[in-house]
Amino acid sequence: MKKNVPLVPILFSGIIIIVDQITKALVVKYIPEGRVFARILGDFVWIVHTRNRGAAFSIGALSPQPLRFLFFICLPIVVLITLLFYYFKSERLSPILRYSIGLIVGGGIGNLIDRILRPQGVVDFISVNMYGFLGMERFATFNIADSAITIGEILLILGFLILEFHKPKAQSSQSEKG
Repeated sequence: MKKNVPLVPILFSGIIIIVDQITKALVVKYIPEGRVFARILGDFVWIVHTRNRGAAFSIGALSPQPLRFLFFICLPIVVLITLLFYYFKSERLSPILRYSIGLIVGGGIGNLIDRILRPQGVVDFISVNMYGFLGMERFATFNIADSAITIGEILLILGFLILEFHKPKAQSSQSEKG
């Protein structure tokens, strides 16, 4: 590990994993699968117990078990190890990129725990009304881990865009001024 690697974003990953697993355990314990437990802000947000054996939007849920194992357990493990390696080896990561990696790692581990320990599928429980936007009545049901991954991906894109806009101009444009 490099000398001055900030650990707060990685500790944040741990908090995400804990909160994600606690909320999923509460859903499994107190809400029967398929039942809407609560409606928040009218019909905008539902707390509902669903399971997902695939990835986002249940992609791959009906794939054969060996394929699901490869794409939903092995591949995410490789990605998470790569992100952590990059996090600890890179000396030039901006804070926004470190936090984005922390969010993605926390969410990724949270969902991996479900994929490994819950053969019925990842526990999802937040459903948001789309009011027909993009032809959807409700957005795909998700969880805390999914939220962390999504926010992390948005921050990752923003972080790279910010870095791109703040790059020093090339030497050739400086020599043209001289």
